[in-house]
Amino acid sequence: MRAAHFPAERNHLAAHVTLFHALPGEQRDAVDAALVGVAARPPFAVAVTGVQLLGRGVAYRLAAPELSALHARLAGEFDPWLTPQDRQRLSAHVTVQNKVEPAVARALRDRLAAEFVPAEVPARGLGLWRYLGGPWEPLAEVPFRG
Repeated sequence: MRAAHFPAERNHLAAHVTLFHALPGEQRDAVDAALVGVAARPPFAVAVTGVQLLGRGVAYRLAAPELSALHARLAGEFDPWLTPQDRQRLSAHVTVQNKVEPAVARALRDRLAAEFVPAEVPARGLGLWRYLGGPWEPLAEVPFRG
């Protein structure tokens, strides 16, 4: 879905759920340790609950108590470094389109909403990425285990 609807020149990442937008690079060791700590659990199911308009894009809404708990635990560990954006309540979603004209986004939202069937997808682990002004650099991949 993302490859079909996300502007190709801006589509630098595979589909993902962003838990935090900006963590300080100088705290990398602490971030890595926190990710390893919360990943010491089995993978879990995440419900895909609907289609959401993002203004200039479209996303699938997600829900899972385990995801909310994992986010809250990490937010507690990262608290001194969190930006105002990252202090907000988690609104878990997977973006399939972004940075398009609002009318284009509304049309895709309407089509996807008409076709939508609730589903579950697996949460398999955590990733850490560094933004490089356009592309992203993968720094760590931490699978759930247990």
